[in-house]
Amino acid sequence: MAKKKAEKASPFVPVEEQPYQVPENWCWVYLTNGFAECCDSFRKPINATERANLLGDVPYYGATGQVGWINDYLTEEQLVLLGEDGAPFLDMLKDKAYLIEGKAWVNNHAHILRSYYGNTGNLYLVHYLNCFDYKGYVNGTTRLKLTQANMNRIPIPLAPFFEQQRIVARIESLFAKLDETKEKVQEALESFEERQAAMLHKAFSGELTVSWRRMYDEFKDWNNKNIGDFCFVTKLAGFEYTDTIAPNLTKNGIPLFKGKNVQKGKLVLEFESFIPKSVSDGLERSKLSRKCLLTPYVGTIGNIAIFDGSFEAHLGSNVGKIEVNSDTTEEYLLYYLRSDFGYAELTKKKKATAQESISIQAIRDVSVKLPSMAEQAEIVRILDDFFAKEAEAKAKVEATLDAIDSMKKSILAKAFRGELGTNNPEDESAEELLKRTLE
Repeated sequence: MAKKKAEKASPFVPVEEQPYQVPENWCWVYLTNGFAECCDSFRKPINATERANLLGDVPYYGATGQVGWINDYLTEEQLVLLGEDGAPFLDMLKDKAYLIEGKAWVNNHAHILRSYYGNTGNLYLVHYLNCFDYKGYVNGTTRLKLTQANMNRIPIPLAPFFEQQRIVARIESLFAKLDETKEKVQEALESFEERQAAMLHKAFSGELTVSWRRMYDEFKDWNNKNIGDFCFVTKLAGFEYTDTIAPNLTKNGIPLFKGKNVQKGKLVLEFESFIPKSVSDGLERSKLSRKCLLTPYVGTIGNIAIFDGSFEAHLGSNVGKIEVNSDTTEEYLLYYLRSDFGYAELTKKKKATAQESISIQAIRDVSVKLPSMAEQAEIVRILDDFFAKEAEAKAKVEATLDAIDSMKKSILAKAFRGELGTNNPEDESAEELLKRTLE
């Protein structure tokens, strides 16, 4: 209490600095002058190696949530944690603050705040900090940081105490309904993976084209062939990389495909490494000169996508290419390798190392089920149609999730403008509340 009395700086935000107008019985205050105490002195970082020897049942918290466990605690109460660095400050749909309860250990990537208005104030504060616009308050390039000085000057719309209670109750009620809806939508999203896996299994067990075979009197046996029997499979040669590519990496030129560029069924065309055209012309082994499949042989084994050959590119490190020469098409082979049959063939040939890897020869030795070309074409046609419809449906589901997150931020924006219809002008004013609190 004595410390609060000794504080000389005014807790009130000048009119010209107030972000927007609030109800008459509210007022604008600075975060750590008029709403909460900064408790950063209670935080202490412990690196992962040290924590490995101090394992316990106490949560260890960082910028955006719990990051481990430890055997001791520094705080034992309800507190608000706000990211100092590493939080998604400029993404309005993501949270930057969260609540903790009980025994805890907080590292130096999160600020610790304790509201002057008890648990109600903590809940009010955490919701407000998750809709606040941090532009002008954070700095840095690759990793944004909210310094303690900038945090201290964050403006807070201080509502009367009973209005804080009503706002928190209303937010929690509305969020509970939205969370229930979100849970159902996420379950629907997860079902896409299951349906796609089931469809691919049907395709390569022969179940998908039973009717087609009867219609066209097509009862030929399926053959099993190794990829190397009908495809050219290779990777970037070590001498090409160390002697030619690596010394000539640039920020523009001919792009190199790396592992992160290859996902399940699609390519990410955002490149980090390039080589000059003059260097590219002399490299044949790693050049992507025609339609082919790309797949990492170190990293995420099973990620495979088609490169359509529409632009100049080269293999980067840890990515192999599969060029189909006969017996099948790139589309059929892609679907097969994404199925449980193909994935099982790939994974059983993985090397037992810390990081997933598979040799180029092992990829050549993967066995593939090959029906007639006509039946392959029918399988691809059915799967193309199915996956196109799935992608459209999935996009709608993902848009619904984004809409729910947007609705939450809209609710918060209204709440801290006094627009939820809960404000009572007869309540004790926020200024009186602040005066009593700081006495």
